[in-house]
Amino acid sequence: MNPHSDNFIRNLELIRSVVAFTGLMLLLTWESFAPFFAYTAGRQRGTHVFRNLVVGVINALLVGFVFASLWFAVSQWAERNQFGVLNYLKVPIVFHFPGALLLLDCWMYWWHRINHRIPFFWRFHRMHHSDVHMDVTTASRFHLGEIFFSSCLRIPLIALLGIRFWELIVYETIMFLVVQLHHANVGLPRRVDNLLRLLIVTPAMHKVHHSRWRIETDSNYSSLFSFWDRLFRSFRLRKDSHTIHFGLDEFDLAEDQTLSGLMKTPLAERAPKNLERK
Repeated sequence: MNPHSDNFIRNLELIRSVVAFTGLMLLLTWESFAPFFAYTAGRQRGTHVFRNLVVGVINALLVGFVFASLWFAVSQWAERNQFGVLNYLKVPIVFHFPGALLLLDCWMYWWHRINHRIPFFWRFHRMHHSDVHMDVTTASRFHLGEIFFSSCLRIPLIALLGIRFWELIVYETIMFLVVQLHHANVGLPRRVDNLLRLLIVTPAMHKVHHSRWRIETDSNYSSLFSFWDRLFRSFRLRKDSHTIHFGLDEFDLAEDQTLSGLMKTPLAERAPKNLERK
């Protein structure tokens, strides 16, 4: 099938949706029968899942109706005009997708790190970190403003790197499945986690990133491939993941966890806490 055809793109987008939904259902089931951290009341978990998924649907609608067509248009322009790093380097077709995969994931690492380092962007990103019961649905819990800025920046990024639209869809499909896994309230056997961590981000690795201790929060920025954190010296582990406490102290009020409270997170004037380990 022609990778530039509308049917090919539609089929990829359908596969992405099916993979994301299947991953969600499987991990929700896994969490229910073998949670890493014990759940509280069932109704509270249901509310938590519903709230995070609503946020995820809102973000998906923004991307689908506003940005997807822009990404497609700029990727087509870059390919027609042989614009961007991968096109300038005349990368052979067999290496084009692996190159796109690495470049996109490297950008995701640095974008994530920017969200922690620049106060303006942290105002939005802290909504993701304020989740005190991290599970698979936390993978969808990002502020609409963060998604907007990320999506806007992706437009010139696609052109500068010479990314093809189908490569972006495949990358997002793989990346989001891994992101769902490492946010899930599950634990892998230590040997399995250690082995997988050589290549991808694992639950034990990402749990550290959601710690309340700011030194741990500001580590493990990788989304798909774990080696970026080793390469850029932001890798960190804790021996016993059960001792990690999720969330942000400054957003522990019940009102902060409502849908309206989540949307107001960037406007809240809250001083960061837990800069040092207690």
